[in-house]
Amino acid sequence: MTTTVRRKIMEPRLGVCTKAAVFTTAFYAFYDLHRPAYYAFAAARLPAEEAQIAVSCLFSLVADHWTTVVTERHPSAWAWEKHTRVIARRSGRTTTVIEDVSLLHHQLLLSIDQIATTTGTEPATVAALLAAADREAGDRTGRIRLWTSVIKPVTSAEARWRHAFRLRTAAV
Repeated sequence: MTTTVRRKIMEPRLGVCTKAAVFTTAFYAFYDLHRPAYYAFAAARLPAEEAQIAVSCLFSLVADHWTTVVTERHPSAWAWEKHTRVIARRSGRTTTVIEDVSLLHHQLLLSIDQIATTTGTEPATVAALLAAADREAGDRTGRIRLWTSVIKPVTSAEARWRHAFRLRTAAV
């Protein structure tokens, strides 16, 4: 008798989602969304085989802690922090957030919104980090001079400031 009752409880009913199914589906959605960018980032810093191992280890860690990860305010930020730590350990070089965002935008060609989604940060923060990366790159490589020849000239100091910080307003 207990076997029949237990079997009925464990059998999935049509139209009813179980908590485990929701968590599994949420994890696979997270995996499908983030894996391409995580792998591309790892492959830019590591040899291909090492990148594959690093990403596999990361998603194994995320799966093991999924119930904790989904309670975070920004689960992507939690995973990204672990990912950059793994990449730094495997490559032997710790990078700054500015370098990471610059790589994602300039080499991997991700948009600001894609970077924000991948790293779990706000788009405004990503834009500010990209502006800082552009300033640093200009100091080292003369990139600012290159950009100024391509961009239409702006006259006011405020317009130059807005452009430098990539602010999108009607005033520009």
